[in-house]
Amino acid sequence: MTRTSKALRTPGGLSIRYQPRATGAVLLLVAATVAAGIVLIGSGDYPISPAEVVATLMGDGTMAQEFVVQDLRLPRVLVAVLVGACLALGGAVFQSISRNPLGSPDVIGFGQGSAVGALAVIVLFHGSQAAVAGGAVVGGLVTGVGIYLLAWKRGVHGFRLVLVGIGVAAMLTAATHYMITKADLVDATRAVLWMTGTLDGRDWVQFWPLLAMCAVLIPLVLAFGRPLRMLEMGDDSAYALGVRVERVRVTLMCAAVLLVSAATAAAGPIVFVSLSAPQLARRLTRAPGPNLAASACMGAALLLAADWTATNAFGDRELPVGVVTSVVGGVYLLWLLVTERRAGRI
Repeated sequence: MTRTSKALRTPGGLSIRYQPRATGAVLLLVAATVAAGIVLIGSGDYPISPAEVVATLMGDGTMAQEFVVQDLRLPRVLVAVLVGACLALGGAVFQSISRNPLGSPDVIGFGQGSAVGALAVIVLFHGSQAAVAGGAVVGGLVTGVGIYLLAWKRGVHGFRLVLVGIGVAAMLTAATHYMITKADLVDATRAVLWMTGTLDGRDWVQFWPLLAMCAVLIPLVLAFGRPLRMLEMGDDSAYALGVRVERVRVTLMCAAVLLVSAATAAAGPIVFVSLSAPQLARRLTRAPGPNLAASACMGAALLLAADWTATNAFGDRELPVGVVTSVVGGVYLLWLLVTERRAGRI
């Protein structure tokens, strides 16, 4: 047990280890997420105060407030929470497996793979919204398998995974541009809007499938938190501690790819949440390991904050949330590259 950990013992002899700072950080992020969601629900052309939002959610609002909250704004906020959590959790897994802060799904090609799958459905088959979501999931999975096979050489090592992923991401980005140039005007407009990443128009249709995926995948990833922490010490150390390295790695990579693909299917390729949320969570908790729960909460809070900024900070012009995350994430990426270079890690 580390110096930052404490043990909670029950009368029955059960001992639960926890880290006070990390636990407090998770609770703080949960509170921030709830507060940001309430503020976001109350924002818009029909403003509602936070107290009225809470009363409406409890069933004490007017008919107009119930319609605006329950049918229009609440599903969008819930989709944002799940999308942010999925992206951040996927980023935490890949950064831990690669042992590299740049090992993020939107840097090493998995987000681009989902985008290619969705664009293929839009441009080639003129598919429905459900078909586009399915194409995003399939594209992410195919990309994940391809990167894993290309990076395999007596195991998958972090530096090789990042390099292969960056190369695959470049090729997939070229494929998306090619498909857009070959599409007709209507499909090209639809494709560009989807590629920007937006929560506009998201409702219960997107929420329930995403919730079902999260209900299966998030507990699975959290259950592998201890083996994932062992993997951060290297394959040899993990083997010595009894971890089945390749089985754990493949399971976690599949779960993370599915999480990122499901989030991309619901809201488009919202970039840089996977990159920044795990790093910010680690700096907040100051705890070793992947910080999975804190990363998921940080991703949800970040995406809600970005969505509020996109809808309210530019007057009457509502921007897609992907524009805000791209600007903020780009600045963060530059800062991260400078920091890693000064530390001699790149």
